[in-house]
Amino acid sequence: MPQKPPRPGFESWGRYPKLDANVVPLNWACDFPLKPPPATRMLPVGAGRSYGDVCLLGHGTLLRTRGPGLSGGMDRLLDFDPATGILCCEAGATLGEILDFAVPRGFFLPVVPGTKYVTVGGAIANDIHGKNHHVAGTFGRHVPLFELVRSDGRQLICSAAQNADWYAATMGGMGLTGLIAWAEIKLKPIVSRRIQYMGVKFSGIEEFVALSERNAKSEYTVSWIDCVSTGNNFARGIFMAGEHDSAARPLKRSKETKLSLPIDFPGFMLNRHTVGLFNTLYYNKQLGKIKSGSVDYEPFFFPLDRLRHWNRMYGKQGLLQFQCVLPWEEDHRGMTEILKAITRSGLASFLAVLKVFGDLPSPGMMSFPKPGITLALDFPIRKETSFDLLERLAAITLEHKGRMYPAKDATMTAAQYQAFYPQWKKFAAFVDPAFDSAFWQRVTA
Repeated sequence: MPQKPPRPGFESWGRYPKLDANVVPLNWACDFPLKPPPATRMLPVGAGRSYGDVCLLGHGTLLRTRGPGLSGGMDRLLDFDPATGILCCEAGATLGEILDFAVPRGFFLPVVPGTKYVTVGGAIANDIHGKNHHVAGTFGRHVPLFELVRSDGRQLICSAAQNADWYAATMGGMGLTGLIAWAEIKLKPIVSRRIQYMGVKFSGIEEFVALSERNAKSEYTVSWIDCVSTGNNFARGIFMAGEHDSAARPLKRSKETKLSLPIDFPGFMLNRHTVGLFNTLYYNKQLGKIKSGSVDYEPFFFPLDRLRHWNRMYGKQGLLQFQCVLPWEEDHRGMTEILKAITRSGLASFLAVLKVFGDLPSPGMMSFPKPGITLALDFPIRKETSFDLLERLAAITLEHKGRMYPAKDATMTAAQYQAFYPQWKKFAAFVDPAFDSAFWQRVTA
């Protein structure tokens, strides 16, 4: 009787593809380079919060900077200067651990994504962005210095002034240029955990853009958009803006969430009807056109983190994430075409986010953001339709001179990637000869 293939020792957050790999924990920076070096290619990984295969390497060696239980490993906070706000930490520290340290001391991260369980190494490797991209740019703009260790043992201190080419290649370099041992991050002062919040209902892309322009000076802006409804409800959503509260309040450490999804949902649970019902309830929970108030920063920035293992809602097959950015068009034809392709497909996404990217340049050679509108959403894997839809969305993105986000991708072709990132050959010269990833194999084949 044939044996089942071994379960992968490491999964991406999308749980697709499923690739077996040898996982080697790194507890100290001096554990790398490995002695003796492995016979296979290597890739550093953190908490596994990338959605696709950028953090996977089939039949390779994954250098894990986090413990399997999301504790331990290269996760130490090394130094902090309250006069400058500069924190030095190892690459395996998560953004949540930094906030637990920083918030009680009156500081906050300059850029945060939709989850606090991202490691610093992953944040740099994907040059992440957040709700304040239009005023703060990407995470990398606030990382003045880091150490990069190559597989040959070289230790490079990288900044905009020192080893600047390696600095640019590593920022957004998908972990391929070497192991990030530690990094400095410039934190920002705060006096309260609270966020002054405003939510505005909108109908259609034009109204979303108008709201974004009127609130361009708000520090944080983002929108939830309904990607299921059609007719008069097509592209309806809720625009959200926020600012750190300026009234001094007690600064306490966050309480750890105890809610967890213990099992995988059956694959049929997420469908057009159930998601359509959720979207209607979510849109109508705000009774008026405008709602304002004060909320804690946790639900404002990290609403999904309140439920551990929420990706199990998509079943054992996993999920596919899609995120693109399209440059500005007067009629926003490209984004409308993408949204219509989604509604026609019959697939449903209730985690759909619309956001405006600003024009602050990213420091990374391969960074994703550029000025325009970005849409991020996810779909349960349905072999008959999911991959066809993502192929269509990628084609629309390419046609309208946009690009897709490698950290959330598991499907784009080599031709698409090389068109989105024509500088990829220049970047390839910085890839560590011992490093590789399933994503890099796919898009440079």
